[in-house]
Amino acid sequence: MKRIVAFGAILILVACQAAPPKTADRASVPGDDSALSTMERIAVAAQKCWFAAPDPAFRGMKMSPELASYAGKPRILAVPGKNIGGLPTLVVEAQGNPARLSAYGPMMQGPDASRIAADIKRWAARDGSCAASG
Repeated sequence: MKRIVAFGAILILVACQAAPPKTADRASVPGDDSALSTMERIAVAAQKCWFAAPDPAFRGMKMSPELASYAGKPRILAVPGKNIGGLPTLVVEAQGNPARLSAYGPMMQGPDASRIAADIKRWAARDGSCAASG
């Protein structure tokens, strides 16, 4: 019985001393320009415009969002639909407040790179449309 009480006391002390993870930036507020809010906007638009729409560049791909990042770099990945644990063909990530975006991977070396970059820039600027106008 003494061991159980001692173990419980140790658990309580450890829990009280555990600090929450530190982030480099202030917490995001929905709709602000933080990395998390920006990547949330991009993820919603990417799902609608790339993965759920008949976009030939993303045929057979799935989106893997990794928005909860302890490193302060929320990101989305485009991965093979039949192997979601496989290497991503596109990574879009943001960091900081205001968010600084980067996109890399094999798709950013291909023929759709400029369109992908334009989509990301437009979505980050709060325009959730699927195609650039004009």
